[in-house]
Amino acid sequence: MDDSFFVESNQKEYKQVPVGTHLGRCYRIVDLGTQKSTFDGNVKFLRKIRVYWELHGEDDNGEPLVTDKGEPLSIQRDYTLSFVENATLRKEVENWFAEKIPAEDAHRYDLKKILDKWGMVNVIHNTTNGKLYSNVKSVSPVPNMISKHGLPEGHNQIQMFRLAAPNLELFETFPRGLKSKIFMSPEGQAMKKKHNLPDVQQYTNDKPAPAKQAGGFDDMEDDIPF
Repeated sequence: MDDSFFVESNQKEYKQVPVGTHLGRCYRIVDLGTQKSTFDGNVKFLRKIRVYWELHGEDDNGEPLVTDKGEPLSIQRDYTLSFVENATLRKEVENWFAEKIPAEDAHRYDLKKILDKWGMVNVIHNTTNGKLYSNVKSVSPVPNMISKHGLPEGHNQIQMFRLAAPNLELFETFPRGLKSKIFMSPEGQAMKKKHNLPDVQQYTNDKPAPAKQAGGFDDMEDDIPF
């Protein structure tokens, strides 16, 4: 299914995010470029993004939501980059911040507004081809009874990857599966050719290829989502 998403890891084994609603912080947005989507036999080419949250709290057994390294578990979801009235991304953002996006702002909504923001991430489990996946069902506002006691300190660096002005240093840190996804898009292929990037098969998880060019979050233009 095109909109399946999962906890990414550089390891073959990873800890599943448990079912439930968890306190989460958005720390990364990745431009996936124009991806082929198939639904009910219909093929479309849609601009996609991937949104990441780090999760804080405990599971039902009182165990912290952390990896074996003691870092917060993370989860992500792919969205079509659209803010038309019925778009999933627009509905998600409106639900998350409990406010409607004015029609005049929808066509140029600045995605940096959701970075470093906290929400309650509703996680469900689905099985696809015999594999269990942790999926984001929805994101809602943090209840006042939680926020008034203070939110935890964020762990991950705030990052946005844009194919229009790629931060190749950040790209080199991506798992091969994400690199491959980006390279499937025409924008990703153009980036690969322009910066003479190696094929995905030439990357290894423990020794990324050297970066060709670096760019920072602060260098992004303020008035465009990507």
